[in-house]
Amino acid sequence: MNKSENKTIQKEQFLGDLEKTIIINQLMQIPFEQRDEKWRDDFLGAIAGANLKLGDPEIITSNDGFPYIQLQTISTGESFQAYVIEKQLAIIMDQGFGIVINAHQGQPEWVFSYGDLVNLKLSGSFYTDVSLFSNREERTKISNDEDILVGQPSEEIFPKYLRKHIREFLTFSGVQNPKMMLIARDYEDERKASQDLVFNITPIQFSHEKDFKIIMNTLQWFLPKHYSFFGVDEMSIENGFQFL
Repeated sequence: MNKSENKTIQKEQFLGDLEKTIIINQLMQIPFEQRDEKWRDDFLGAIAGANLKLGDPEIITSNDGFPYIQLQTISTGESFQAYVIEKQLAIIMDQGFGIVINAHQGQPEWVFSYGDLVNLKLSGSFYTDVSLFSNREERTKISNDEDILVGQPSEEIFPKYLRKHIREFLTFSGVQNPKMMLIARDYEDERKASQDLVFNITPIQFSHEKDFKIIMNTLQWFLPKHYSFFGVDEMSIENGFQFL
């Protein structure tokens, strides 16, 4: 095999699915106000495998304060270096970035948080509708009389790269010795059983409650959207927390 053939093979390895690329380009022609649930499903089903290109600059900080890889759809006949999300996932997981699609047009086509990409890596889809995690709005504490099981999340729920980024973020934010655990609730009833991630973070640890809220909002950005989590005083639960 000569060098030219080898370069061609390497280039093809990083190319995306042509059919999905065509689907994405067709979807981009539909005005925002006409994009319905079918548009959403078609978009999410194709975007991870489609050919995209890096924007300039490659990394931007959005209005929400989080860092994103800026990706753009391609035009017919355009010369480009392909960027395929599903083929770059291992690198993205290490980087800790989200992804924004066509931010250069003023109104992005879509914004994926880091947690959305974690979910893609773990389950093959950006979002999960049905899971064992609790309704995040309903169960944000542990009652004194509540019977729970305490353990640590598996690699399939909380992989090393996610653990690393959250540990570094919490340490940077002033949380000394950040810890976590996974609790199981109503575990004796399969119909009601649920689980939550719990961190050793409480508002009293910070000078202002807004600092606590910022931390919890950032954790939400790092985690898949269906994950439920909250913070408690680590002294309130025996033998549960472990260092991140």
